[in-house]
Amino acid sequence: MAKHKIVITGGPSTGKTSIIKKLEEEGFFCFPEFIRSITQEAKDNDEAIQIVSNPIVSVSNPYDFNIQLLNGRIDQYNDPIADTIDLAFYDRGIPDVLAYMNLFNQEYDETFVKACTDHTYNQIFLLPPWKEIYTSDEQRYESFEEAQQIHHHLLETYSKFGYNCIEVPFGNVKERSTFILQHVI
Repeated sequence: MAKHKIVITGGPSTGKTSIIKKLEEEGFFCFPEFIRSITQEAKDNDEAIQIVSNPIVSVSNPYDFNIQLLNGRIDQYNDPIADTIDLAFYDRGIPDVLAYMNLFNQEYDETFVKACTDHTYNQIFLLPPWKEIYTSDEQRYESFEEAQQIHHHLLETYSKFGYNCIEVPFGNVKERSTFILQHVI
């Protein structure tokens, strides 16, 4: 397994994907955001009601959607490629699933909690909401106010599992990726 598993997380439109792409350009191995593929799959299969907010409140069966998301993140965590590298970055981690479920008042069982306690990361970098760069698109549905709530729930959930989240300051992509690399243990 990778010696260091590092999560980069935050609400929508905080710069996560841009930072992940920059780290990949610099030669680091990064796992992509998993939810975009299953959101598109749900849309393609007409499983989603009109999505006007987060997909987990728009699909016909949110629990099954979250199980699929949880399993996808666990698969990324256990990916054999991680056995061959020293450092792996993740565009969101397993606790993100619970943070979103908490935000939308969705019930979950011990399966979700156990997944978080059984699959731990070395560090969590949290990107704060940033109004100046905030945009929405066909897969990013939340308002800026919802992005702020998501940030709160991410911080709360990761803290609940014993993580000390490192907040990434505002800046351009290079500055932010450099900050992360300078703070990796």
